[in-house]
Amino acid sequence: MSRVTAYPGFPHGVLARGSHFQAIARSVTFQQLAGAAARTIYGRVCELTPGERFPTASECLSLPDEAFRGAGLSAAKTRAIKDLAGKCADGSVRLRAVGRMSDAEIVEMLTAVWGIGEWTAQMFLIFRLGRLDVMPAGDLGVREGVRILDGLAERPAQKAVLERAEAWRPLRSVATWVLYRLCDES
Repeated sequence: MSRVTAYPGFPHGVLARGSHFQAIARSVTFQQLAGAAARTIYGRVCELTPGERFPTASECLSLPDEAFRGAGLSAAKTRAIKDLAGKCADGSVRLRAVGRMSDAEIVEMLTAVWGIGEWTAQMFLIFRLGRLDVMPAGDLGVREGVRILDGLAERPAQKAVLERAEAWRPLRSVATWVLYRLCDES
């Protein structure tokens, strides 16, 4: 195996810009889309309000659903972003407090938002907050990376990945990065 690129020391790059709300909304926008299509839709949503960034939570609440739909967001993604914005506004999602919260508390808080699951919360922990001990064991890339690393015939189940990942504590996010790179090289 060739060397994988160095762990980048998250957060950095595009996910380090803007607010936590905007980073999560960006993740929702990009879910299950090819990169080019996601970038186009994201760009159109950014154009719905003044400035170059994704609308703020309060701007999202003031925009009609039809504006998001016209920009190319699905009804489900529109609902997720609006629910996130509403929960930020009513205080049930406290993104300014995440620095003082445990990983489990953040996952619990974010998964209370309609359309945001454990994977999105885990990606927020790794790529936005730079948390070092997150293992998204249900992620297909992580499971495939473990398959390649261990020379398995099939991808291991989530439970098996979690068991395997115990050896990588307290740096499971770094292991996740390496597992993703293994998939890139295959």
